[in-house]
Amino acid sequence: MHDIEDYKYSGSETKCAEVVTAHLQALCVEQQLIQKVVDVVSNVSFRKELGGVKHESKALFCVQDADRLDAIGAIGIARCFAYGGSKGRPLYDPIDAPISKDIALSKEEYTKSATPSVNHFYEKLLKLKDMLKTETGKRLADKRHAVMEEFLSEFFNEWEGKC
Repeated sequence: MHDIEDYKYSGSETKCAEVVTAHLQALCVEQQLIQKVVDVVSNVSFRKELGGVKHESKALFCVQDADRLDAIGAIGIARCFAYGGSKGRPLYDPIDAPISKDIALSKEEYTKSATPSVNHFYEKLLKLKDMLKTETGKRLADKRHAVMEEFLSEFFNEWEGKC
């Protein structure tokens, strides 16, 4: 449910919570449970965490980790390029080279970024492994993170004609 009316598509900070609330109310879900669900779906995003929003909830941690695991590894690579293509972004541009993965973008910088798809690995994807909160998530992330690192190594070798 956390991707319903996601900010990157809707541009609204509140639309997801409104749609989820209305849907759960239509299903006659108790208000207390609706509030817990809305709290989770409203705070899952990487962008929210960049903004300093911190919540301590096992449910939130599980959903965040699942969302972040979806964003990395082989499927995450495919999703990254599919999204970039849908926004008309180039795969890579050596003139607009990626920043170091150790540089932290602010919420505003991240939200406004329209860089090539490869840059997204350094702006977000390579950071996700270290942001996971559950032990299971951390364990699963190791292999997926390695897949992305190997992909980027091969990508740059081919780009530079070193294959």
